[in-house]
Amino acid sequence: MQIATQSDEGRWAAVIAKDPAADGAFLYSVRTTGVFCRPSCAARPARRENVAFHLTPADARAAGFRACKRCRPDEPPMAQRHAAMVGEACRTIEAAEEVPSLADLAGLAGMSSYHFHRVFKSVTGVTPKAYAEAHRTQKVRAALTSSETVTEAIYDAGFNSGGRFYAKSAQVLGMTPTRFRAGGEAATIKFAIGQCSLGAILVAATEVGICAILLGDDPEALARDLQDRFDRAVLVGADPEFEALVAQVVGFVEQPGLGLDLPLDVRGTAFQQRVWQALRDIPAGQTAGYLDIATRIGSPKAVRAVAQACAANHIAVAIPCHRVVRTDGALSGYRWGVERKRALLDREAAA
Repeated sequence: MQIATQSDEGRWAAVIAKDPAADGAFLYSVRTTGVFCRPSCAARPARRENVAFHLTPADARAAGFRACKRCRPDEPPMAQRHAAMVGEACRTIEAAEEVPSLADLAGLAGMSSYHFHRVFKSVTGVTPKAYAEAHRTQKVRAALTSSETVTEAIYDAGFNSGGRFYAKSAQVLGMTPTRFRAGGEAATIKFAIGQCSLGAILVAATEVGICAILLGDDPEALARDLQDRFDRAVLVGADPEFEALVAQVVGFVEQPGLGLDLPLDVRGTAFQQRVWQALRDIPAGQTAGYLDIATRIGSPKAVRAVAQACAANHIAVAIPCHRVVRTDGALSGYRWGVERKRALLDREAAA
């Protein structure tokens, strides 16, 4: 929990705790060293009588102090710098005709390959390679609906080997390119509809993994929703083995403490997949704001796009968009109803 920093006592407590949440709220200076720092500075804390507080770097300099070289309080916070750097790397990947190497991306960021890889994954939730593959997958999805041939779509999307793409097509498309181009024609999707305390629940899966978890009041409406999403696929009523999978999902809805670790067939744009991965990284019992998610994926200005990605999620609970709330903590819109969102959060908080 963030320490209150409106008073000097609260600010001093934040300094002692090295609270990163207090960065940006104030700075502190140390009379004996002549430097000023951000609250989270890793330097050894000074004696309280030698410490003064300032609102801005300009205030600290006006008082005769210089910036600490360790925490660099006159620059944006490290998390913000990392988010901006990763955002720029994502734009580089998206604009490149061929996927840039890890060394090239790290060089542009001024980091070692190891450090860049670690920072990129911490911000986006995926590796640079996985991000690049997700972006190319989205390009080939779009191209498959407009190119004259499947081969043309694959190469237009930046895959320099048709064989390599076909080997992975089931993972990235959930079906072969030809089937995807035909709107999922001949693809088989198993599904079953059950009941839980939140109403009707539909679970559907391809050979790759779960492609939809839908909640609602009307089972027939859920089936129509699935049919609309996969309008040319063959929908098959589930067998007893699949119904056991539905029971596992229902069990998680009722008791979040059980956990839910299932293979997913996640279909969306590269940006949506970054958002959805960030949602999966929110621990049960916790929430995050839309700005928090945007910052984590390296796009702090894309708050509205993050909200749209949450609304586009078709895999309830497994991709927990219910854990995203407004900045003031209030519950905002939820694809399957705010009351269901509140119920899910209450259960996770009590688990």
